[in-house]
Amino acid sequence: MSDRRSPVTLGVSPATRSVLRLAQPPARRSLPGLAAGVASAASAVALLACSAWLITRAAEMPPILFLGLAVVGVRAFALSRAAFRYLERLLSHDAAFRQLGALRLGIFARLLPLAPAGLSGTRRGDLLTRLVRDVDDLQDLPLRVVQPLATSGLVAVLSVIGVWWVLPAAGLTLALCLIVAGVVGTLATAALSARSERALAPLRGALADEVLEVVENLDVLTAFGALEARLTALSVVEDRLRRASLRSSTGAGVQAAVISLCAGAATVLALIAAIPTLGTGGFSGPALAVVVLVPMAVFEVFAMIPPAISAWRQVRSSAERVATAVPEQIPAEIPAAGVVLREDSKSAAVGDQGALQPGRALIELTGLGASWPGADRPALAGVTLRLDAGDRVHLAGASGAGKTTLAQTLVRFLDYTGSYRINGVEARELAPSDLRRVVGLCEQRPWLFDDTVRQNLLFARDTATDADLLEVLARVGLADWVRRRGGLDARVGERGALVSGGQAQRIALARALLADFPVLIVDEPTANVDTGLGDTLVRDILSASADAGRAVLLISHTPVPAGLITSTYTLSAGSGLQRDATPGGALVP
Repeated sequence: MSDRRSPVTLGVSPATRSVLRLAQPPARRSLPGLAAGVASAASAVALLACSAWLITRAAEMPPILFLGLAVVGVRAFALSRAAFRYLERLLSHDAAFRQLGALRLGIFARLLPLAPAGLSGTRRGDLLTRLVRDVDDLQDLPLRVVQPLATSGLVAVLSVIGVWWVLPAAGLTLALCLIVAGVVGTLATAALSARSERALAPLRGALADEVLEVVENLDVLTAFGALEARLTALSVVEDRLRRASLRSSTGAGVQAAVISLCAGAATVLALIAAIPTLGTGGFSGPALAVVVLVPMAVFEVFAMIPPAISAWRQVRSSAERVATAVPEQIPAEIPAAGVVLREDSKSAAVGDQGALQPGRALIELTGLGASWPGADRPALAGVTLRLDAGDRVHLAGASGAGKTTLAQTLVRFLDYTGSYRINGVEARELAPSDLRRVVGLCEQRPWLFDDTVRQNLLFARDTATDADLLEVLARVGLADWVRRRGGLDARVGERGALVSGGQAQRIALARALLADFPVLIVDEPTANVDTGLGDTLVRDILSASADAGRAVLLISHTPVPAGLITSTYTLSAGSGLQRDATPGGALVP
């Protein structure tokens, strides 16, 4: 990205500046709305000036011919103010909403290299608030910060010049009152509510954390009598957020009072400066009305500046939270990003794609090691393994031996030491997102979306028909179950709450089979099911995965019948990977 700085991004960290640049639409989109906003505000000031001159001049009862231009001007400025206001809203909001989509893509592109291993220490509620509420708040940068500041500043300067042209003394008093209003209003608001405005976004994140914890763990908290304590903690956070919001509102009220006071002062000072010169040098009653009444319209426009500065503090706080959702430096244990984010929110793949063509996939591990972010010792070391098409390998080992770490490493959620080659190409030379199209993972606790069975399968292959979905469900032993539930439109509940652990594993397996990974890793599929059902589930997994050309790595701490697998390995924290003497055999039907 370019490192050019604008006044809006001065004084912020590089990561925050990057987020703010993504939030601000490019000039080709923002300038039309800005021009319309300036035209609308200028028309409002011109309308009051023209109306004041027309009413005062008409009281002198001149020939109607002398009033024709002013009459047309009043009509023109009244219509143009509304028309330009509509265009400003339309153009500026369209630009902001379009940029909001690009911003979301940019934020998710920053998160992708870290997920999921690099986000294990992030609180889910706070992360959700950052990705939803804080990102939404960033649309205020063009709409409530840049647009009002630019519009108010330009119109104020033009108005001072216009009043100065009619009467220099009145122009000087208007300029002084505008400066005082801007400085005093901003300082007063900063003293009263700047800290609370910066705290609003973090407090919203803390509240979301508390609410999510109570909702997700309601049964456990109730069973252990801890619900009242959690509700009390939630109430404390909510009270802090309420007080911060009230302090922010107090600052906004003081701003409005200062603006109104300075507007009245500008009118009084204009009268004091103009009355002695009335009737001299061509300064007449209509001109007096203009220099006295124009400050009212100017301050109505200028009143947008202090709230814009207040909005800037909130936008900056949200931008800092979005920027710190992920660390500026990716931990060494996380693979380097396979996509590079550019300011146009497009991505460029890197790596040699020739090794990832559909078909046979040969995986070779030599001295493989891996660590989790922040850990003081490796979770995996010295793993040597060959996994070829048609292999069905059982990986056993005690809890903590590194089985899940190996699975996370093979799909490149974690970086590695040693060698990990796919079809002869080192894995770190490939884009992780492309590697995951070849190596698929069924996790120990598969994630199911709060939707139908159909939608939980379609995201693996969105071109699949209902017949394809029913066929793959039959392969994992769920055909009768789906039929009894009413078909593919049966809902699975939030995170699979309406299905059992074994059914969730089978849905995840069906999803993986639908994606047609040449290499499939299944991590502890029997962890959440009874022993009898677990044996059936393992048998179904290996049977359904025995397609020509597919390799399966089954990670399980429980024994697997030799006839279902081709080899068994045991992983231990101290001695690495050892092959058992269990003979392979044909797949038992």
